[in-house]
Amino acid sequence: MSAALGLKAKPTATEPADDDSDISALINRLTAEVNQIAVDKTKSIQQITNQMKMLALNALIESSRAGAQGAGFAVVAQEVRGVGQQVETIARELESQLTKRTGDLVASINRMSQRSRGERMVDLSLNAVELIDRNLYERTCDVRWWATDSAVVDCAASPSAAAVSHASQRLGVILGAYTVYLDLWLCDLDGNVIANGRADRFRAVGQNVAHTKWFREAKTLRSGDDYVAGDVENQPLLGNAQVATYCASVRAGGQANGAPLGVLAIHFDWEAQARAIVQGVRVGDSDKARVLLVDSNLRVIAASDGQGILSERISLSLNGQRSGFYQDRTGTLVAFHATPGYETYRGLGWYGVIVCGA
Repeated sequence: MSAALGLKAKPTATEPADDDSDISALINRLTAEVNQIAVDKTKSIQQITNQMKMLALNALIESSRAGAQGAGFAVVAQEVRGVGQQVETIARELESQLTKRTGDLVASINRMSQRSRGERMVDLSLNAVELIDRNLYERTCDVRWWATDSAVVDCAASPSAAAVSHASQRLGVILGAYTVYLDLWLCDLDGNVIANGRADRFRAVGQNVAHTKWFREAKTLRSGDDYVAGDVENQPLLGNAQVATYCASVRAGGQANGAPLGVLAIHFDWEAQARAIVQGVRVGDSDKARVLLVDSNLRVIAASDGQGILSERISLSLNGQRSGFYQDRTGTLVAFHATPGYETYRGLGWYGVIVCGA
C-alpha cells in the first residue's frame, strides 16, 4: 500500500478530446469561410446583373428613340433584361440556400462540439472521483491492518504506561512511512484517546471522542474485517485541519472475531491529498473549469480553486442519473459522475463535478 497519494490522472482522457476540439474549430472556420465566399460571389453576380439590367434599360430607351428601325434591337434588350432578372433570382436563391445550409452545418458542428466537450468533462469527473476512491480504498486497508498490530492490541487490552508508550512509538513509526496521515489514535471503548502517533504535535491523549459519528459507528462494527469511513470534517484536536477519518475495531488477539477492545482511528490529511487530485485534472485553460468533489449532500469537499470547501453546497441537476452533463440557464456547462467505488470500498455517494464557464 502506498505511503503517499501516488496516483496520476489518466493522460488519455484529454488527448483525443483536444484533437476533437481542434478539428471542430477547423471545420467551423472553413465553413464560415465557404459561407463568406458564397455571399461575396453572389453579391458580385447581383452587381453584374444590375449592370445588365441598366444596359438593357438604356438599350430600350435608345431603341424607342430609333422608332421602327430600333424594334429588333428592343427585342434583344428585353431578352437581356429578362436574362439579367433570371440570373439575379438564381443568385439570390443560391445565397439563401448556401447561407441556410452552412448555418445548419455550423449549428450541427457546434452541437457535436458541445456534446464532445460535455462527454469529455464527464470522463474527467469520473477520473477525479475514481482517483480518490482508489486512494481511500487503501485507507480502509491500512486501518484494518494496523488495528491488528500487536502493540496496538496489547495497549487496548491493558493500557499501562509502558504499553501506551510502546503503542504511541509504533504509531509514530507508521506515520513516518505513511505521509498521507495527520495522526493515528487508539481509543478505548468509552471513546477516550489513550495513545497517538504525534503526541509532540497533537495533544489528543486524554480527550474523549465518544460523541463523534465515526466513533459511534466504529463501536458497533461486527468484526475486525469491517471499517468505518467518516465524512470529511474539520477536526479541532488536529488544529482544525480537514480530515477524513477511517476506523476499525481493535480486537482480542488481533483476530477478526475476537472480543472488541477499542477503536483505531486514522486521520487522512484530506485537504492536501484532495487538492492534488482536483488540481491535477487536465482541463484546458480555455474551459475556465472548476473541478470539484462533492459529498452525498452535494457539499463541496474539494475544489480546484480552493473556494467553498466544507461550506458550499452546489445545485446539481442529477435527474436520477449517475453521470451526465447539461447547460444551466446561464449557459454554464456542468458535468458530473457518481463514485463507482473501488474493490471493497463502496464509496460514500460522492460525485466528481466539473463546472465550465460559458
